Amino acid sequence: MLFRSAKNKFETVDAVRRLKRLAEGTLSSYRRLFLLLLCVCVVFYLLPPIFRYIFLSSYTEQKDPHSMCMDDRLTPFILQNYEYDANIRHVSSSKITDERDFTPYVGNGYLGLEVAHDSFLNIKHGRAMQLPIRFQPVVSVAGGLYSEKESTVVEYLTGMVHRFHCLAGYFVSYTYYAHRTQPNVLMQELQITNTRNQVEEIELIMPRVNLPKLNKRTVPLSEPASVGMFTYSDLEVFTGTVQPQPEDPSKSIVISIVRPLLEPKLQLRKRGTVRIVYPIAVHYSKPVAEAQVKGISETTETQATQAMTKLLQKLGSKASGSLNSINTYRQEHIDVWTDLWATGFTISTSKAENSLNGDRINATMYAVLSQVRSFEFEEMGGSKRDDIAKALTYAEGCYDSYHTLQAENLWRDMSNLQQLNSLVSSWMLTLEKQGCHNLIRAGASGVIQAMVLSFGSFRFSNQHLECNIHPKFLHRDFHFRRLNYGNKTHVNVTIIVTDDNKAVINVALDRSDRSYYACDGGCLDEPVLLTPNRRQFPVKLTEPLTAILYITEDKQHMEELHHAIHVKEVVEAPAHEQHLIALHRHGHQLGGLPTLFWVSVCAIIIVFHIFLCKLIIKEYCEPSDKLRYRYNKP
Repeated sequence: MLFRSAKNKFETVDAVRRLKRLAEGTLSSYRRLFLLLLCVCVVFYLLPPIFRYIFLSSYTEQKDPHSMCMDDRLTPFILQNYEYDANIRHVSSSKITDERDFTPYVGNGYLGLEVAHDSFLNIKHGRAMQLPIRFQPVVSVAGGLYSEKESTVVEYLTGMVHRFHCLAGYFVSYTYYAHRTQPNVLMQELQITNTRNQVEEIELIMPRVNLPKLNKRTVPLSEPASVGMFTYSDLEVFTGTVQPQPEDPSKSIVISIVRPLLEPKLQLRKRGTVRIVYPIAVHYSKPVAEAQVKGISETTETQATQAMTKLLQKLGSKASGSLNSINTYRQEHIDVWTDLWATGFTISTSKAENSLNGDRINATMYAVLSQVRSFEFEEMGGSKRDDIAKALTYAEGCYDSYHTLQAENLWRDMSNLQQLNSLVSSWMLTLEKQGCHNLIRAGASGVIQAMVLSFGSFRFSNQHLECNIHPKFLHRDFHFRRLNYGNKTHVNVTIIVTDDNKAVINVALDRSDRSYYACDGGCLDEPVLLTPNRRQFPVKLTEPLTAILYITEDKQHMEELHHAIHVKEVVEAPAHEQHLIALHRHGHQLGGLPTLFWVSVCAIIIVFHIFLCKLIIKEYCEPSDKLRYRYNKP
């Protein structure tokens, strides 16, 4: 027992002695220790990814071919979806997280269609396209017995909806749009791609017509039309009626539908592609009495048939080539939408719960515009075009209410067609009753102007444009693009929240034919001449409450306006509370830490590493006093 205790004591003393020797070791000992620690750090840094690669790679979930096919189809639209210029929606029985559930829809104010394989065509009734007819116009490829994937993409900027269908052995890309310049035409483009090295037999599900009092006949074309890869020789003409109000059967709407005759069975070559361009022409009357139905039917048939014949001749033009003609016709439609979106609105993204952001705003604007005609881009007489131009320039009294960004009833869900139609009706009713009836008469160009005016509570009033939004709502950045002030003047208004949490207004002219002036709340200061460069104005709060911005072409009118406002007090609007700004920017009231905090943290880290490097260099390069004494003694 005594021997074992003495032995343990000796081993402890020996271990302590060795540690002291290591601590007082030579320069090479420190170097070996440093390299050892470095190797240990590298091993522990590389060990987790190596472990995952060796042991977990076999367990990684592999995507099925249909999912990979769908990812390839949707990849070109990812950026647009992220920027809210498009909306991707998967057709699934269960709701997908973080996916915006907006109904895919195409329309031009004359025809409207929810993009689904079994949806019915809708026509104008009241303020929206809410009268369905018993006509299912969508051409689809019949699915097989295997699993499949389906998704839709709504491109707001082009007014088109893409539908992708991935099946066993092949995939189908559909494109739908209701043409803007020729409103009675619904276009469908199909591209079927065979991914197998074998011939595939497929069958098309053609449009179905089940109208009351249906009359069907086939009309041969005077000259076959080659559109894309197919040649159309005959047209199918359907004529029937629909009752707009079931409680009043004495009135009916006569509808004529014309479609080219197409064989439903196709054969796909090995790894081949088939492209189908399939237009449909629809013409309908106003509600008429039962005695007039027969005479109106002949008229609508003739108009629909002439429209289809003219279109097929245009698409099958041999002079420019069929493919170029199809692309040109599609581009005509896109150009109209591009012109409409020249006027617009941008809002900074808020992370607060249930906040209104650009995704819902763009989807709502697109839905409303899809149910309004673009009269100025359609073929019409000169007198009617002049009337539309006058309606666009005369917007007196629009928009005469509080800003619509706070009206929750105007930003409801659009997950199905009924909700979408109801929302559009609410918007059209609101704009009409709040002084924008003249702009509505001008069509889609006037409606988008009215909507953007309503977002900021802008109002045309007696020779000037004023912004009546309350300063307390200016806690996010707004940009109102190309507000129409007459035929030849467009104004851009930007509201920015600065670093001190105060809002400022920037005004610039996009284009103008004369001089324009602006002043801030109360118009106490001299009118400021507007230019293409931004002019900044503070946001002022008046007592009683008045507009925060005035714009006019009449300088004298603005100088006199100061004496007509009659305010008791004019002060600069107070800064917004930090927790409110933080709620929108970060999603919680704590917000981000101030810049000074992060600068201080970075400074402390830098100083600490400098000090650490100094210690390492000193210990690594300089011998200790004891070593210096040991090697320098005689």
